[in-house]
Amino acid sequence: MIRLAAAAGQFYPETPLALVEEIEKHVDREAVKQPAKAVIAPHAGIRYSGDVAGAVYSRTEIPPTVILLGPNHTGRGDAAALMAGGAWEMPQGPVPIHADLAHAILEIAPLVHIDARAHAGEHSLETQLPFLQYFRPQLSIVPLCFKPLSLAACQEIGLELACTVEQAAGPVLIVASTDMSHYETHVTAQRKDALAIAQILRRDARGLYEIAEAEGISMCGLTPVAVMLAAVNRLGATRAQQVGYMTSGEINGDWDRVVGYLGVTIH
Repeated sequence: MIRLAAAAGQFYPETPLALVEEIEKHVDREAVKQPAKAVIAPHAGIRYSGDVAGAVYSRTEIPPTVILLGPNHTGRGDAAALMAGGAWEMPQGPVPIHADLAHAILEIAPLVHIDARAHAGEHSLETQLPFLQYFRPQLSIVPLCFKPLSLAACQEIGLELACTVEQAAGPVLIVASTDMSHYETHVTAQRKDALAIAQILRRDARGLYEIAEAEGISMCGLTPVAVMLAAVNRLGATRAQQVGYMTSGEINGDWDRVVGYLGVTIH
């Protein structure tokens, strides 16, 4: 099965040369790369969130295998939808799915189901691939797309992902894709997002859920971030580092209806 690019020409340039030129505007060439257990990266158009995504991927040693966790914006498909075979077509070339790792997840994670419908028009995972391919051309992925789930479900899936990563033949990076507050003023978004970021840096999925509900924080990737946090805590993470934050107002000058963009590496 070949999944065709849905965001090319909208969220990022659709030709290989133009895409590389755009990526290189956001790469930090002085950054020191380190291995990571997971990262958080945004998924807006590269013009808007490219600086934050570039800060994340410029600082991360990208292994050959990446598990992608992102929110379901289309509403189609299963609540925890995985593609278990085939490839994703991209301007820089196809990205194969790591079928063995995908099926290993399916074997131990009863809440996760094979469902390509959730991925067909979804941009939250696809927008990670230009940066991932730039730094790791020979890449394979396991894409998981989530509708909102309970904290208990997130913790269950996170522990199951961690078990799969522990048993994998080589290093695996987990990428959780999210944007932060949506359509708040710049000042309000910064305040609310700071509360959520504090819980993320503590690697506290429960605290993140509670503050998001209490403050009405509209981060679209609450579920994938919670899944990732559960996984990295099982994998022995000891440190989370914020490497970027900005809002769309800093790009387009509209300070009344912004979207927040966060970059974090977890080690």
